[in-house]
Amino acid sequence: MNKKSSTPTMKDVAREAGVSLGTVSNVFNGAQVSESYKIKVEEAARKLGYKVNRYARGLKTNQTRTVAFICPGTDHPFFGDLANYINKALLERGYRMMLAITQYSLDMEQKCIQMVTENKVDGIIALTYNPDLRIDPGLPFVSIDRFYSDAVPCVSCDNYSGGTLAARKLIELGATKLLFFNIAPDVPGEPDKRQYGFESWCRSNGIPFESLISSDSLAFRPFLQSIRERIHDGKPDFDGIFCNTDKMAYVVCQILKEQGIRVPEEVQVIGFDGTNMFGDYLMPCVSSIVQPVQDMAETAVSLLLSSDKSQIPTLTCLPVHYRAGGTTREAVKLDYIYGTEDREQGRSNGK
Repeated sequence: MNKKSSTPTMKDVAREAGVSLGTVSNVFNGAQVSESYKIKVEEAARKLGYKVNRYARGLKTNQTRTVAFICPGTDHPFFGDLANYINKALLERGYRMMLAITQYSLDMEQKCIQMVTENKVDGIIALTYNPDLRIDPGLPFVSIDRFYSDAVPCVSCDNYSGGTLAARKLIELGATKLLFFNIAPDVPGEPDKRQYGFESWCRSNGIPFESLISSDSLAFRPFLQSIRERIHDGKPDFDGIFCNTDKMAYVVCQILKEQGIRVPEEVQVIGFDGTNMFGDYLMPCVSSIVQPVQDMAETAVSLLLSSDKSQIPTLTCLPVHYRAGGTTREAVKLDYIYGTEDREQGRSNGK
């Protein structure tokens, strides 16, 4: 005699709840069901230990409610924050995120595209560098910071305005000759506009500036060499630096200090991203042009899941803002370390 399977089925849930199989199906598929029926079905499912097999259901309905996020890694603060907010935005909409890490490999990017497609995802959000990436035209796809074609929506921040804001802020804070530094990948993307905005504002306002672009293989060596060659009477030729990312700005600050140059007293430094040193409530890594990472994630998810693809713009740019972080000549407020209420409470406790 065959043993009855111990794994509960939808029929078991319907029998336990005293409702039809169709009602159970409607509850688990998010269809309109009266609240009383919904409660009965959910209680029966909990009692029996019934779990919805969304992957098996996806094979039948061609929808798994899973979205892939492909990025170089989560070691960079911007990538990590983006993954966190994309996951949050998907969960709020009843989707789950599949994370695929490419380790900055162009070949791995294409392999990740193939892998997540074979796993029946409902769409892909990707931050990639491969200019020849092959994208399935039948699968919803949103790109972060890279333009591929008119058929692939791109979400980014207003990098050009961010570059102009960085240059203007350095001059407002007393800098007189500026330097732009970047370790640039070979693939063009929206972040390149940070340099264009910076240079355009300097030219328009008659501000002396230079741009120093390094490669991945050389990294910070050209910057270190430039610093050593341009120190006169103990001071560098430039007194304001805009770096393409906060991570670069942080390393630049360390190099300056190792050369005996004080930051921000002698050289002021602004980065780009809005990175905090240890989470959301502690000191910023550097003074920075802040990307609206959460809004970018929300926008990417909304565009990907939109039912009307005809109204989606090719490029969506979101505004940036400046935030002081100790590498420019403003007083760093305690608001960056504590919330306002915590700060007031700390004062009252004699902290």
